[in-house]
Amino acid sequence: MLLKNIQDLTKCYEPLLYSEVPEPVPQGNELLIQVSVCGVCHTELDEIEGRLPPPQLPVILGHQVVGKVIQAPDGSAFQLGDRVGVAWIYSACGQCEYCRAGLENLCPNFIATGRDMNGGYAQFMVSKPQFTFLIPPTLLDAQAAPLLCAGAIGYRSLMLAQLQENQNLGLAGFGASAHIVLQLAQFLFPSSKFFVFSRSPSERDFALSLGAYWTGAFDEIPPEKLDAVIDTTPVWFPILTSLEYLSPGGRLVINAIRKESSDNNLLSSLDYPKHLWMEKEIKSVANVCRSDVSNFLDLASRLPIRPEYQEYPLRDANQALLELKNHKIRGAKVLRI
Repeated sequence: MLLKNIQDLTKCYEPLLYSEVPEPVPQGNELLIQVSVCGVCHTELDEIEGRLPPPQLPVILGHQVVGKVIQAPDGSAFQLGDRVGVAWIYSACGQCEYCRAGLENLCPNFIATGRDMNGGYAQFMVSKPQFTFLIPPTLLDAQAAPLLCAGAIGYRSLMLAQLQENQNLGLAGFGASAHIVLQLAQFLFPSSKFFVFSRSPSERDFALSLGAYWTGAFDEIPPEKLDAVIDTTPVWFPILTSLEYLSPGGRLVINAIRKESSDNNLLSSLDYPKHLWMEKEIKSVANVCRSDVSNFLDLASRLPIRPEYQEYPLRDANQALLELKNHKIRGAKVLRI
């Protein structure tokens, strides 16, 4: 599925073109992957609608890719038939100070799958072996796909939140990433309480079914102060309310690659004593590192973390994206190739 130009999904219901393109040819030590499934991510809406640095168009979207290796160079650590995944991090330079420190997500030469290089909304794609991950046998293809971005970025967000046992965690927004974070946090911090904010009653009911302690709309005051909040929304209003709900010394982690600009004037309502005083912190999340993906896949294989998902044929990618934009989602969305 090709993205050929930047569009507004409110005006165009088919931003992607279903098209025949030449099969990619691996270069050097690259792998050729036959794609089985690919997750659908809100980041793709940001690409389509121009909230990210523009990719070189046309480009094949998709960065939660699961498939099997059908071509590998001699001496490769991967074997033909290996079930593998490719995440948002397609490659990094490996030489800068950030890469040397294990922070490839901050590399100035970070290459993103499905933005800078063709991704997984296709039958075949190539990948760099050092940025390709074996999929644990305990996971189905469609279960594994959301873990490669929604899960991995959620894992990174939870680590950055620095939550401790018995502390309260808030989740602002309850889409693909947050519903995985809730499952992960329950296992890592079994004595903690989890508070979910969503404007959707169905999402709030879904969170309660997964074990949330309390749910409410963004402007509903939770019954207890929160030690950390992870925000996964594309808008600014939950930032203000989350800061207000934090305990002294609490931390807000913003897990959103871009915020929509239409409501950024809300930040003029930021009140220092109300929102920031008492040593509250704000931390942003940028991309993922290889270690986030590999560590989280290992955890997911050992813990009963299973994303809920809706599956669509590749031809219906535009429909899946439109539903995602309109918040018609329960868990994650996955394309079957």
